[in-house]
Amino acid sequence: MNYLITIIGPTAIGKTSLSIALAQHFGCEIISCDSRQFFKEMYIGTAVPSEDELASAPHHFIQNKSIFDNYSVGDFEIEALEKLDELFAKNNIQIMVGGSGLYVDAVLKGFDEFPDIEDGVRTEINSKFDALGIEFLQHKLQELDPNYYNKLGKENPQTLQNPQRMKRFVEVCIGSGLPYSGFIGKRNSKRNFTPIIIGLESDREIMYDRINQRVELMFEAGLVEEVKQLLPHKNRNALQTVGYRELFDYFEGKCTLEFAAAQIKQNTRRFAKRQMTWFKRTENAVWFDYLTNKDTIAKYIEKLTKE
Repeated sequence: MNYLITIIGPTAIGKTSLSIALAQHFGCEIISCDSRQFFKEMYIGTAVPSEDELASAPHHFIQNKSIFDNYSVGDFEIEALEKLDELFAKNNIQIMVGGSGLYVDAVLKGFDEFPDIEDGVRTEINSKFDALGIEFLQHKLQELDPNYYNKLGKENPQTLQNPQRMKRFVEVCIGSGLPYSGFIGKRNSKRNFTPIIIGLESDREIMYDRINQRVELMFEAGLVEEVKQLLPHKNRNALQTVGYRELFDYFEGKCTLEFAAAQIKQNTRRFAKRQMTWFKRTENAVWFDYLTNKDTIAKYIEKLTKE
């Protein structure tokens, strides 16, 4: 039987460190499902593992794409499953780690199949969003797929404020001529592995302090210069993320550098809170305090793989 150790939790909680320790313990490799770390042009602001960390265990799906590539969660699901088939042929235990809940779910449970969308549709939606804001996307989804809009409003209202998710919903509706919800649940996804889901958590105050420290280290490492180099491409989908948007505003004279830094900390804390809300709904996840001895977690996993 194959086992996929899946490590989840908020940003800056220590997932990378645990994944490396477990990869060394079990002699296996690591699939990254952090959607921000796919892109080779984004290094500092996405907290890509250091060179030493990457050398400590084989990693996959880190800086393997460009911000100029169109890369979806469906693409990742296909590529990750193909890589896992290859890795399971060598070792029946492998590791997946990352803070992108949608991407975790895609690998563990499957992602619904959606039609290809023409670039013109996506460009038009981006243009209207830039001009009219999130309200345009909300009104459009309510018009084109009222059932799904109402479902989100009741079960996951924060998604209605997420531009990237909302753009995707609307582009599928417009590009296909059908409601987005009509494509959900149409795929029967079987997996050739059993997931062992490990969650890392801490008190909120500790989590927030770790996030603030990480942001400060990013600035020391050259985040401002990294974002400056990406300024000409600020409208690329991959760059619509915390740590980049705020500094684009700084370079455009909309705020001071100090304000941008404070906003990055605040928005990252909010992001971590949303991550925990998502991951706490994960079935069969077992949660450990972030300070738990890694050998303790390894022994817990060993017990499950031998039952």
